[in-house]
Amino acid sequence: MERPMDNTPLSDALALRATASAFDAQRGKLPVPRDSHRSPDVVAVARQISELGKLVTDLGDEVLFRAADQDQAPHTARVTTSFAAAVEPAGEAASALGAVAHQLAFLNQTECLRYQPDARDAREAAVRVMEEALATANAALHDGANSLYAASATVSPPAARLQAARSRSATTARSPGAPPPNVTTAPAAPSDRIARGR
Repeated sequence: MERPMDNTPLSDALALRATASAFDAQRGKLPVPRDSHRSPDVVAVARQISELGKLVTDLGDEVLFRAADQDQAPHTARVTTSFAAAVEPAGEAASALGAVAHQLAFLNQTECLRYQPDARDAREAAVRVMEEALATANAALHDGANSLYAASATVSPPAARLQAARSRSATTARSPGAPPPNVTTAPAAPSDRIARGR
């Protein structure tokens, strides 16, 4: 895959934020046990593992493009490190979903035995393993997204207002419904100082 190399702080900050959004999107797709609308399905889980594999490839490409650039900007090493570090949580999420797919396959195979005591115990254990694996995937994707949002804030152009907006979005981006970076909210500490000043 080839593309023109654009390594300005703004373009790199946007690339980091776009990748963080991809982590958030994958987190939003995770199945939810015992939820009739989002219950785990082996086909959907396998598809998501494939998508996470593509995300890992994209992260590798981001690192490669910058590492191979002979004329690196001062901030490039920081950006490269951030993309490289994000491979681990993406891989961890994919591995956890692999465990989910394994347990789902077992549950499908033993469906006809579900009323036998031994099979029932094994199936209940499989559900617990699956729930733990989904929690691991959720935490990994959450951490990966937050790390990339924070990295984006450190390489953004130094305009004070833009920097503040990006810093706030890094802390509020923990949920998919976080406000966009141009929404300003009053920081807690200054508000407290104003209240005490009255």
